[in-house]
Amino acid sequence: MSQPSTAPAAPAGPRVPEAVHRRRWAVLGVLMLSLLIVVLDNSILNVAVRTIAAPAPTGIGATQSELEWAINSYTLVFAGLLFTSGLLGDRLGRKKVLLFGITVFGIGSALAALSGSPGELIAYRAVMGLGAAFVMPATLAVLMNVFERDEQPKAIGIWAGSVGLAIAIGPITGGILLEHFWWGSIFLVNVPVVLLALALMVWLVPDSRDPNPGRVDIPGVLLSVVGLVLLVYGIIHGGELADVTDVTVFAPVLGGLAVLVVFVLHERRSDHPAIDMSYFRKPAFSAAVAAIALVFFALMGVTFFSAFYLQSVRGYSALESGLLILPLAVAQMVFAPRARLVVDRFGARVVCTAGMLLVALGLAAFSLFDATTPVWVLEVVFFLQGAGMAHIMPPVTVAIMQALPREKAGSGSAINNTFRQVGGALGVAVLGSVLSSTYRGEIEGHLGQVPAALRDTAGESIEATLTVAEKLGPAGKDLVAPAYTAFLDAMHVTAIASAAIALAGAAVVAAFLPGRAVTDGGGTGTDAAPDDGGTGTDAAPESNPSNPRASTPAR
Repeated sequence: MSQPSTAPAAPAGPRVPEAVHRRRWAVLGVLMLSLLIVVLDNSILNVAVRTIAAPAPTGIGATQSELEWAINSYTLVFAGLLFTSGLLGDRLGRKKVLLFGITVFGIGSALAALSGSPGELIAYRAVMGLGAAFVMPATLAVLMNVFERDEQPKAIGIWAGSVGLAIAIGPITGGILLEHFWWGSIFLVNVPVVLLALALMVWLVPDSRDPNPGRVDIPGVLLSVVGLVLLVYGIIHGGELADVTDVTVFAPVLGGLAVLVVFVLHERRSDHPAIDMSYFRKPAFSAAVAAIALVFFALMGVTFFSAFYLQSVRGYSALESGLLILPLAVAQMVFAPRARLVVDRFGARVVCTAGMLLVALGLAAFSLFDATTPVWVLEVVFFLQGAGMAHIMPPVTVAIMQALPREKAGSGSAINNTFRQVGGALGVAVLGSVLSSTYRGEIEGHLGQVPAALRDTAGESIEATLTVAEKLGPAGKDLVAPAYTAFLDAMHVTAIASAAIALAGAAVVAAFLPGRAVTDGGGTGTDAAPDDGGTGTDAAPESNPSNPRASTPAR
């Protein structure tokens, strides 16, 4: 049995005003709608990558590196501004920040829909990332300020389950749109949802802020932005070049890490830090943050290549591909809201470790897939991956959010989402690099009959090879079978790398997250104090009659 944590728990903060408490579930519904838009957009884009890669008028002829940038320009801006947006939410009001973010996201979506080139799409995706950077932290921060501590694990489980709903709706919606409309409709569909979300936010969502924010740590904010942007840029560029030794890759990565080291040193010495670094001394908190980064590292890389596997190798349409990953979404929707019950019984350590092992098992299964793998096997694997994620994300999110006082909910949410996005960017870049370099090495020996002007392009990706083969007519038929074989070999290597990362995550949570212990009364709990680590354990409700809910007026 592990030793109890002795770190002081974060103060729970004042009671939620009664007027806000009564409409807390309606507010959660609005927050889920906001989250749905942001996550849905990315899941739609993953299904549409093949269409966007096609030449005009079907798509815009984006290369694999341009497709990675269409995904990662969003991530670059998102990750770079998460700390800033979280701090602004705590200071200016989370509702105001949420409204701003949703509005910018809607404008960026409309512009992305009208993109005439890959460059324009990349730029407008960055605008969408700007909006999302203000949306995602604010949804979780508002949630922490409308629910009492004992209900927060349940609410966060439902919040996390809405990600599964977005994963389900995104590919299916994208498939339907791509079969009936042009590719830009996958972005234009966000606009009416944004308008609905804005109206409901104005009506239902209360405002909240840190009553004592202190001075703005301007040097800390600037250092965080510069450091994160440099780091993520270098990671993405490394994936684009498939060469981490290039000076244009390791220079920004090392520069970003150096700036972030300066940021940490500054925060530790500042009397008004943007982020209190002492929270990272808590093993449960740091392990939760690491788990989020590692699971998204593994899954985002696989999500990127699974669209090509399902559509290019297996020949499924965009809609069929969306339907095939439905089990992953269903598993998240079913299990995420109930994860707190399993954590109460077995402890966060066992639950999250088992979840990471399930994710690793699902990723490793991709190394056995070929062009004739039965569909039911794919469905089982996707369901296992969804079930694993559903038992990781809610407990670790609760651990992060309940470690900080309610007044700092924006900062806590920023930490949660920053590590998730950086992990996801690493996954797409590093695993995308593994996929690209392995594929090129496999296919190069079969490109001898391809004209020299097209040879380099033909080796970029399976879509590029198949496009060149189509241009060559009958002479290109001999490229099709080698392209499938090369992609499958590359996918197998990448899947094994992904599974290894997930296993590393399992080791981290097994070592540091709190487990299960026997209480003095003979019942079960966790080995951490109820408030420490915030893993959804039995925190006593705040029932002090001297501190009524209505003591603070609703905004």
